[in-house]
Amino acid sequence: MNEIATTPVRTRRSKSSPPPVRIFSLGGIGEIGKNMYGIEFKNEIILIDAGLKFPDSRLSGIDYIIPDITYLVNNSHKIKGLFLTHGHEDHIGAIPFLLRQLQIPIYGGALTIGLVKAKLEEYRLRGQTELHVFQENDRYTFQHLSVHFFRTTHSIPDAFGIVVETPYGSVVHTGDFKFDFTPEDRLADLPKMASVGGGGVLALLADSTNSEKEGFTPSERKVGDAILDSFQKCEGRILFATFASNVHRLQQVVEAAILCNRTIAVLGRSMEKVFTIAQELGYIRIPDGMMIDIKQIDRFEDQQILIVCTGSQGEPNAALSRIASGSHRTVQIYPGDSVIFSSSPIPGNTQNINRSIDLLMRAGANVIYGNSVGIHTSGHGCREDLKLMLSFIRPKYFIPIHGEYRMLLSHRNLAIQTGIPEERVFIMDIGDTLSVYRNRAKRGRTIPAGEVFISNGEMRTFEDALLEERGELAQEGIVIVVMTVDKTTQQILSGPDIVTRGFVYMQDARPLLRRAEMMLKRNLNKLRERQEYDHAAWTRTTYKVLRRHFTKEVGRTPHIMPSILEV
Repeated sequence: MNEIATTPVRTRRSKSSPPPVRIFSLGGIGEIGKNMYGIEFKNEIILIDAGLKFPDSRLSGIDYIIPDITYLVNNSHKIKGLFLTHGHEDHIGAIPFLLRQLQIPIYGGALTIGLVKAKLEEYRLRGQTELHVFQENDRYTFQHLSVHFFRTTHSIPDAFGIVVETPYGSVVHTGDFKFDFTPEDRLADLPKMASVGGGGVLALLADSTNSEKEGFTPSERKVGDAILDSFQKCEGRILFATFASNVHRLQQVVEAAILCNRTIAVLGRSMEKVFTIAQELGYIRIPDGMMIDIKQIDRFEDQQILIVCTGSQGEPNAALSRIASGSHRTVQIYPGDSVIFSSSPIPGNTQNINRSIDLLMRAGANVIYGNSVGIHTSGHGCREDLKLMLSFIRPKYFIPIHGEYRMLLSHRNLAIQTGIPEERVFIMDIGDTLSVYRNRAKRGRTIPAGEVFISNGEMRTFEDALLEERGELAQEGIVIVVMTVDKTTQQILSGPDIVTRGFVYMQDARPLLRRAEMMLKRNLNKLRERQEYDHAAWTRTTYKVLRRHFTKEVGRTPHIMPSILEV
C-alpha cells in the first residue's frame, strides 16, 4: 500500500487582541454625591474617591447612602489603592464602610488624610489601613499603571486632579474644581495641567455640577469682602452657618472677626473637628485667646460674639437647627442677633432651610441668606471654567461625571462645542464600563452597582416596597390593634385596644380611638355570629373597619397592624 506524503499546512496564529483600559463608576454619575470611580487594566484597579450622599425625604430612617462595592470585593486582589481628590463627604464619606469589606491603602492630600483619620477614629477603625499623604509632585508606580497629581482650586484646601498613566495614554480625573485667579489658598497648577494635556490624554472625567451656569464661578476673594461688609453692619451677636469642610470660608470668617473685634465660639461636632485639624495643619490661623467655649458667651457683650456653627442646610440635628427650634441647651436667639447662611442649598434641602429661616425670623433674628448678597460662591466651575479645563487637557475621549443627567448632558454639549467629536463623548450610568483602546472606545459589560443604605451605622439594602412602607409609616403613622380571642367560645376576652404612633396624639385623640374600638368590637361580634372564627377573616375585618373609620374622621389612613392572640 502506497503511502501518500503530505506537507503540513501552516496556520497563522491569530494575535490576541490587546486588553482595554476599563473605566467605570460606582457612584457620582446621574446624581450629586456618592462619588466613586475606577480605572482598570489587566490585573490592576486604581480607585478614585469613596463618597456618600444624603437621603431625601422618601428614605425615612436612612442616615447615608453609599456605593455598592460588590464588584470591588470580588476583585479585591486587583486594587492598588484608593486615591482621594479632596476631603468633602461626597468623596470620602463612605471610607469607614468600605474598610469593613476591603483592606486597601488610601492616598490623599494633607488635609484630606487628616479628615479621614478623624473619621476612622470616630468609627474605631484607626490602624485599619495604610494612610499616605501625597504631595503634588509625587508619583506612585505599579506594574502597569502609575498615578500622579495636579493641584486645583476648590472650596477646601488640598484639592487635586488625578492622572492615571496607562499603556494607551493618561486617564485624567479633575476632581471638583474651578479656576480662581485670586484664591484664598494656593493657585491651581495651570502649567502642570497644560503639561498633562500636551502629553496625550486618552480620556477625561470632569466635574459637571455647574455645567448649566454661564460664565466663570466668582472668586473666593469677593466672598471674603462680602463677609467683612456683613459683619461690620451687624450690631448684635452673629451666628455664621456654613459647611464645616469649607476651610477657606472659615479662615475668611476668622479674619473678619479679627477686624471687627469679635471672639469666636464654635458649635457642632463636625465644625469643631475641622477647626482642630485645619489649625494643626496651618490652614486656619487664629490668634491666641480669640476662641472661647460656647458656655462663656454670656461673659461678653453681644457685639463681641461670633458663633460659627453647622446647620446651613437645615439638617434637623445640626446646631443651628436646634437653636432655631429653641431646643439647644446653651444658645437661644434674641432680637438683634444676626444669622448668616453662607452656602447654597443642596438639592432636596430647600424646605428644611426655609423652615430654619422662618423659625429664626420668628425669634427676632436678622437672617442674611442667598447668593445675591455675595456671602457664598460655589467651589465648582461654571461653563467657562469647564471650557478652560477641556482646552488644557485636550482628551481623545470625554466622560462627564459628578452631576445629575441634565448636568452631564449640558457638559457633553459643551465638550462637543470645544471640538471633541460627538462619537467620542460618553454619558454613562453607574455600573456601566467604557473599554478604551489605543484608537477606539466602546461601551463594555456592566458591573454590579447601586445603593447601599446606612441606618444606625449598619449597611443594609432595601427593596422598593420596604422603602415605600417606611415612607408611609413616616407620613401617615401606625395603629396597633391588640386583642385576645378564645378560639373555642369565639369570645373576645380582652380588647380590642388601640395604640398609635405618629398618627394622632394619644391623649387628645382618646375619644376618637375609643369610638374606633367600640365600632370594631361590634363588627367582630357580627362576624362571629355569621361564621366560625377564622383568623384571616378577623384580620381583614379589622383592616376594613378601621381604615374606613379613620378616613372618615380625620381624612388619613394609617398603617394598621392587628395583633390577635388566640387562647
